[in-house]
Amino acid sequence: MVLKVATWNINSFRLRENLLVRYLTEYSPDLICLQECKSPVEKMPFATFKELGFAYYAARGQKGYNGVAILSKLPIKADFSEDFANIGHARHIAVVLESGVTVHNFYVPAGGDEPDPNVNEKFSQKLSYLTCMEKYFNNLDLKKSILVGDLNIAPRPDDVWDHKKLSKVVSHTAIEIEHLKKVQNSGPWEDVVRQAIPDGNLFSWWSYRAKDWSTADKGRRLDHVWATPDISNFVSAVIIARDVRGWEQPSDHAPIFVVFDV
Repeated sequence: MVLKVATWNINSFRLRENLLVRYLTEYSPDLICLQECKSPVEKMPFATFKELGFAYYAARGQKGYNGVAILSKLPIKADFSEDFANIGHARHIAVVLESGVTVHNFYVPAGGDEPDPNVNEKFSQKLSYLTCMEKYFNNLDLKKSILVGDLNIAPRPDDVWDHKKLSKVVSHTAIEIEHLKKVQNSGPWEDVVRQAIPDGNLFSWWSYRAKDWSTADKGRRLDHVWATPDISNFVSAVIIARDVRGWEQPSDHAPIFVVFDV
């Protein structure tokens, strides 16, 4: 069975509905996970995507911020969500497909500007969220599972445009990377994007502040696709759709597309 999975921090589901239609038409995944939907579930435009073949969905939403959704061409047998760190945010949704594959979709808190949990509540919240993720997966016997989403951490030196300059900037600090590594080990999860593209700079996010973002290329790899070892070695394609970042009124994130032969 071939399973084509995409993940995208869309930065407003409703605002970028037309861009999502274009992306799904051009790349044709079987399932797409969205983050930062910025909408209550009842106002998410699912009817539009049913016409494209995405007849199944699961979502958790909030007005104006957060929010995660999964659109699928394949039947969803079950869905569930967790409120990690008990912060009351819609940041996680998971589905179980009829094939037995479970897909977790995450939107990890960004963490604010100051990388000090003692003075920045948002940063403390981010670290707590990651710790709760680690504990959660440590208590599960994971099989045929995929974890995707905007994890808001660029873990490797070549996941950012300048490791030295960003080593004390939120998303690339040592303490965040350490917490993320613990989450990855708790699965255990394999980073299938870096498994497929092991060397060189690799980014999925470019700030809106840079008008000529592509030429400057000051990006970070904040978006990830992980899989359990029983399926991580069956990846046949990985695409970070950088071109989508250049579409009109884009998200500041590019979608990631992964093909699993499971």
